[in-house]
Amino acid sequence: METNANTTTTEANTTTADPALLADPALLATPAALAAFGRTRAAVKIYGALTAAALLAVIAVASTGHMVNPFMWIRAILLPLIAVLLHRLALSASQGSRRAFERLRGISAVFPVAIVGVDLIPGVCPWWYAAVQALCVLPVIGIALTTRGTALRAAFPKTR
Repeated sequence: METNANTTTTEANTTTADPALLADPALLATPAALAAFGRTRAAVKIYGALTAAALLAVIAVASTGHMVNPFMWIRAILLPLIAVLLHRLALSASQGSRRAFERLRGISAVFPVAIVGVDLIPGVCPWWYAAVQALCVLPVIGIALTTRGTALRAAFPKTR
């Protein structure tokens, strides 16, 4: 009996959801939109793998007795966690969430600039670490470009 009540409530929530918060399902199912989300998921996986490799590099450098400052440790630990956030946003966006799509677009545009910008501050980190971080954000730049492409802009048109 409870299952039926929950199901009915869930169905009511989905059917009465604000259309401004969802993408057009037909436009999400186009080959171009599906390909764009496929590229986005691949870029998130590549970003996650690169940041995990960067964390392993910091561990290797520290274990050989070289200097690794707290900034490097914190950044090396946090950036792979960002991959989880990007993955969740990409998944929600691919299911039609306008809010997730807009957040993914915003983060993917600002994030690379912030990462590289901070790394360029003299004395914050060694050149090799800045280079590794720049390499890591390349897939995120790909996400920024993909989410600004015509297929996804069509699936998530401006409503206001």
